[in-house]
Amino acid sequence: MFIDRIDAARRLAQALSEYSGRNPLVLAIPRGAVPMAKLIAEELGGEVDVVLVRKLPAPGNPEFAIGAVDETGWTYLADHARGMRLDERYIEQEKALQVELMRRRRQQYTPVRPPIDPTGRIVIVVDDGLATGSTMIAALHAIRARGPARLVCAVPVAPSETIDRVGQYCDEVVCLDTPFSFYAVGQFYQKFPQIEDDEVIALLGAK
Repeated sequence: MFIDRIDAARRLAQALSEYSGRNPLVLAIPRGAVPMAKLIAEELGGEVDVVLVRKLPAPGNPEFAIGAVDETGWTYLADHARGMRLDERYIEQEKALQVELMRRRRQQYTPVRPPIDPTGRIVIVVDDGLATGSTMIAALHAIRARGPARLVCAVPVAPSETIDRVGQYCDEVVCLDTPFSFYAVGQFYQKFPQIEDDEVIALLGAK
């Protein structure tokens, strides 16, 4: 159990100490992971930015992810989605909606600068926890395409089968806990408030 995201971030920074002083690029999956990535970057002497990905919700169940999409429109569909006989038009419409949302968020979050280039760098992608791992997989795929020297996934908690799945898309997974009984990420935090866009913008230094 973590007190809050900052407690989880401090513990992750300790687990990532081998990257201290090597100027890692710490990328958060918004919005919950942004305060975590900011602290980890400060602890390791690196830079912080966001990697924008969005989950694709199941029809009629917005909390259940069938996959995820990145800013380029590349889409990951989870194994369980393939057996759901989903309407292709639904997937394309949802992709378009989420890509447009990411375009607007990019304008909000880093209006005065482009995204930091991950090419040739140690890149650590952070989230506050994984359930299916869909958004993390989309994030890792997006960053891998840009040629990092090393690609690391760092999360406080996730099911072991999700870690196995995500590990195929990066060089290393750092996960503090893989509990047997997993229902939702929030169950492992005493305090798990929603992070708002204003806080993200402030943490990223946007004006």
